Amino acid sequence: MPPTDTERRLCEATARGDWDGQVAAIAGEDLYLAVPQQGQDPLPVYDDPTAGAKCIPVLTRGMLPPWQPQQFFDRVSVEELAQDWPNDKWRLAVNPGTPCAAYLAASPGHRAGWLRVRAQVGVRPGGLLVTHYGGPLHGPVAQGLACGAPIAVHHSVPWNELGTAFLDHAADAQTLRDQWSVTDPATWQQRLDQLMGGQFVPAETETALRARARDAGAPKDAAGEQPASAGSRDAAESPAVPELVTRYEERFRADGLLPADGRVVSLVALDHAHAVSLVRWGLGARLCAPHQAEQAVQQVAARAREVYGSWEEFAAGYALGRMLAFDNGWFGPQYAEAVHLHRVLTQDPSSPWRGLPFA
Repeated sequence: MPPTDTERRLCEATARGDWDGQVAAIAGEDLYLAVPQQGQDPLPVYDDPTAGAKCIPVLTRGMLPPWQPQQFFDRVSVEELAQDWPNDKWRLAVNPGTPCAAYLAASPGHRAGWLRVRAQVGVRPGGLLVTHYGGPLHGPVAQGLACGAPIAVHHSVPWNELGTAFLDHAADAQTLRDQWSVTDPATWQQRLDQLMGGQFVPAETETALRARARDAGAPKDAAGEQPASAGSRDAAESPAVPELVTRYEERFRADGLLPADGRVVSLVALDHAHAVSLVRWGLGARLCAPHQAEQAVQQVAARAREVYGSWEEFAAGYALGRMLAFDNGWFGPQYAEAVHLHRVLTQDPSSPWRGLPFA
């Protein structure tokens, strides 16, 4: 089985002898070029007996090899390859030596064809749900990775992958450095612990949401009222739920992010999703190893289960956390994206939030 839809399209085009289809299958995708080790040539040109020519090998996302501590890949596009191709007689070998292989001639005319197809296909958009059929699909690791699915969908990368890269080695390291001030394994672990503890969401709002959820679950008397002793002291001391939160909840109910009587119980889903991404960025930047990553994402799932009772509750918590952090009442592009991510992950039959149990 091809690991993702990209390889499936490539295999189908190759099987029917469709050169344009081969190019179209990869034209909008990230391709991966091995970073040379010290002492190696800048380009990994080799003689390929199948192509009968010298080739430059690239891999599609689904064909990246398992994580190795010193093996890195750079992302490259068909457009960049066409513009910087070094030798008209060489060929482009896509996934050489695999069932998803394709060998593309790279004369000036062929490269002009690459650019034409690229212009037709366009750049791969964000917001796509991608599953890697060679990655975890069931069990605790998959459940943990599913907590990071919103960010994976945002970037259109496989949600269920713990591997060589999230985007690529350089981009993953830059994300950690610029957005999280993480530059080494110690700061990576510190940020991971903070995210698992929900320390990046607004504390007063989180306290108010937890208190409201606790009070809503307190036992009622025969008249349907809470006894005066049931949580009254805590309720008096708890901060009120901010008006902005209630505005978002009203809009969430109208747009289907919450049921008709639903409320958000916590914001920490945002930190949990970022924790999973921090693990994946850490793998890509080589700040952690696969066994650490597997343990960490399982811990994320366990923390999420302490707070939420379903993927629906988790999804609403993530959406509200993201809105408070990035939209702040504008109901603008960030809100539209949050609605899109929510609908993809709660409605697509192939979504982990549809196929995986939360608990």
